[in-house]
Amino acid sequence: MHQDKDIFGKAAAAFYYHHDTTAIKVHSPDFEDDFIEVPYLFREFSEMPPLEKKALDLSSGRILDVGCGVGSHALYLQESKNQKVIGIDTSPGVVAIAKARGLQNALQQDFFTFETEKFDTILMLMNGSGIIGKLSNLDQFFKRAVKLLKPEGKIFMDSSDLSYLFDADEDGGIWVNPEEGYYGELQFQISYKGVKSEVFNWLYIDFNSLKLAANKNGFSCRLVSKGKHYDYLAELTKK
Repeated sequence: MHQDKDIFGKAAAAFYYHHDTTAIKVHSPDFEDDFIEVPYLFREFSEMPPLEKKALDLSSGRILDVGCGVGSHALYLQESKNQKVIGIDTSPGVVAIAKARGLQNALQQDFFTFETEKFDTILMLMNGSGIIGKLSNLDQFFKRAVKLLKPEGKIFMDSSDLSYLFDADEDGGIWVNPEEGYYGELQFQISYKGVKSEVFNWLYIDFNSLKLAANKNGFSCRLVSKGKHYDYLAELTKK
């Protein structure tokens, strides 16, 4: 989650302590404004999408939850499965709420600079590829992953293939302007009660592109399952 002006932290605290359900607005030059409903960030396991449930069921050993938010995934692993999990997020506000909700290990950290023990499982959910920002950052992502994973460690990442937004030709292919870059590289800005973040990059990546980048960086990439709307869950494992 993007930490600028800590919009997620402010919205999470307002909901947690004052039951304020004011939504976070999402702005993009490519789409109409959208909303993030803050109560959804606090969802129980039963309310989670099938891809998230699958990733949590497959998680084992020492677990790192990247972009943990208010701790919903990590709390499920800690309380319902009695697993050892560390949650990290760049927002100090959501980390504070995760701790208030009972998450024993929650840290304000950036995945790309985080250095600690090695993990059996790394979770990157709720379009976990987003924090990579651009395709050109994939090598950097995998280098960091190597430092954080045990030899047999796994990453469970979900993302979406945005090719459905483009008109396909009769062979099923799509055409996008190469000068505009990869079609899954988007820019967003979020706002809450009149306070706007800076613009930030966010990456949606199709499975084949993720698999190519994984293989290039010494990882295998397995399609675990597909969602109902062009989303998928991938398992990345060091070769």
